[in-house]
Amino acid sequence: MLETLFSPRSIAVIGASRTEGKLGYAVLANIIQSGFGGAIYPINPKAEEILGLPCYASINDVEGKIDLAVIVIPAQYVLDALETCGKRGVGSIIAISAGFRETGHEGLMAERKMAKIAQTYQMRIVGPNCLGVIDTLAPAVGMPRQGQIAFMSQSGALCTTILDIALAQDIGFSRFVSLGNKADLNEIDFLQAWAEDSESRVVMAYLEGITDGARFIDVARKLTKRKPIIAIKSGSTSAGSRAVSSHTGTLAGSERAYEAAFKQAGVIRSGSVGDLFDLSIALARQPLPRNERVAIVTNAGGPGIMATDAIERSGLSLASLSQETMERLRQILPSAASVLNPVDVLGDALADRYQAALQAVTTDPNVGALMVILTPQFMTEIEETARAVGEVSNRSDIPVLACFMGEANTEPGTKILTAHKVPNYVAPERAVAALRAMVDQRQWQERPLPEFESFNVDRERVARIFDQVRADGRLQIGDAEARDILQGYGIPIPASSLCRTSDEAVAFAEEIGYPVVMKIASPDILHKTDIGGVRLNIEGPSDVRDSFDLLTFRALRYMPDAEIWGCLVQQQVRGGKEVIAGMNRDPQFGPLVMFGLGGIYVEVLKDVSFRIAPFSRPEANEMMREIRSFNLLRGVRGQARSDIEAIADTLLKLSQLVTDFPEIVEMDINPLMVFEEGRGTMGIDMRLVLAP
Repeated sequence: MLETLFSPRSIAVIGASRTEGKLGYAVLANIIQSGFGGAIYPINPKAEEILGLPCYASINDVEGKIDLAVIVIPAQYVLDALETCGKRGVGSIIAISAGFRETGHEGLMAERKMAKIAQTYQMRIVGPNCLGVIDTLAPAVGMPRQGQIAFMSQSGALCTTILDIALAQDIGFSRFVSLGNKADLNEIDFLQAWAEDSESRVVMAYLEGITDGARFIDVARKLTKRKPIIAIKSGSTSAGSRAVSSHTGTLAGSERAYEAAFKQAGVIRSGSVGDLFDLSIALARQPLPRNERVAIVTNAGGPGIMATDAIERSGLSLASLSQETMERLRQILPSAASVLNPVDVLGDALADRYQAALQAVTTDPNVGALMVILTPQFMTEIEETARAVGEVSNRSDIPVLACFMGEANTEPGTKILTAHKVPNYVAPERAVAALRAMVDQRQWQERPLPEFESFNVDRERVARIFDQVRADGRLQIGDAEARDILQGYGIPIPASSLCRTSDEAVAFAEEIGYPVVMKIASPDILHKTDIGGVRLNIEGPSDVRDSFDLLTFRALRYMPDAEIWGCLVQQQVRGGKEVIAGMNRDPQFGPLVMFGLGGIYVEVLKDVSFRIAPFSRPEANEMMREIRSFNLLRGVRGQARSDIEAIADTLLKLSQLVTDFPEIVEMDINPLMVFEEGRGTMGIDMRLVLAP
């Protein structure tokens, strides 16, 4: 896939220029200077020769086959050029030209025509409004060295920044793509291509938006089982402008959706460009840790303590060195040195002492990863120690990360470390963050791909409810109707009945037994508590009649034109804990399911977690464990353990419901009561919104 883009045998530059300083000149010059060995065809009807190459008025004048065309002409001429390229049989296009969707509606329409042309002629297009691709082609300033990191970015300006940093730090790339406006090729296409790319060990990405969320999760999940993806996602703090009526809708948003999607796809989220490089070079240059236990070798106690603190905060642990390793260290280190982890080789350590200690520690079966800390002291042999670290790393099957602290004095050593593919970090905390990402990647790769459970449900019953609601000209469904939806998907509800009169209400209350709960039933009133439309602890017939009249009166006073169906009379549930489960449909990723404890935990603390449906049982369990108040469900201070397995069942049934019915855009089960272990859950109240 994309062979004509990354490995073209011939390139045409449509818009090549004779004028130095123009983009058409720079692109052609970069192709020539990159050492591209195939045929290069400058296309410009006003020139006969550019940079020593014969120039052609049109690609139709070129006799040979053209694999790749780079377009650097004004936007108004691009569509005609694409049409010509398609008829000519060009395989791939890089449309550097700007002036499309970023300029408004007309530009967006032009992009859609570009996509149609690409589909018609089975061409693939990068861009428009991009910097291009670096492989054999480099339409940007500077050329990075060959490496094992494949990079893509939706920001052209960030591309030049990344290139500049990479050149300064001697970081290499296997592929480098400026995505631009993504009229045709997008981030998912490149993830698929790089899954099979033996030259790319790590994928690094800057993303502003994802074209197809569900497909992204599927493709990325499969890729990350083989090689890591480290991504920065920007522009994800807005929850969108659409009005929401549920707790889930209020708490959900773009950022929540991306967090959930990245977790489910195994994508490592980076918070900054610095983190992006820190994590990528570690994953590209070193093997994954065999466990989460880290050993530290240092020539200074303070930085060793800093590293220890960072390891504990990150959820990793210090390795307990074996007796054999400690005895070996006692034989090779001075008596004042520490043979416990962190291993302190003392400030006067020369390179040979470092090397002996490193060899002893890396062969310890308890050690999953090694961090080497060096502070430049009077006797420190920086370059020789760097070579020793590199030699030990090259022989070891565990990752070795260096922390040569400082800059001016340690620079010669860091260059040697880079030559030996040992990542170096100026602070222990940054090295630990990289190790955390490496351990996460190991654990992710060891997890099986998710299996999605399917419950025996009554889809037809739910479909009939939705059809009736739409026939009534409504989109919102309140508790009186929603209880049938819960029952259709096997979610238990209390005994309840919609009663049209106070006599019906009394009769049903007598049938199920007191106490009961009564709620106003109206398709126009979803938030019943806001108008005092709910009464609890109703103990007898007269109380039922009084409540019926009071609830009806309040509803009509609050909303005189509301359609009142009567009152929902419901068994009052005692005991258990309140939790909340819900869904908000994200524009990119689809059904974003929420879970949290009810009451103040959701209202004030917003202690909730999210997953994109569908998800597996292990993911449902993770979802519960992520909330800060999870220990309350497990049972604390003598309280009984809640039925966590039943909560997982409910979340999975909810996942199936919102996957089966994409017209559901928002819903809450609030509260969902969870009882002691073995006693299940019960949906007390539900509201739901359908798409127009």
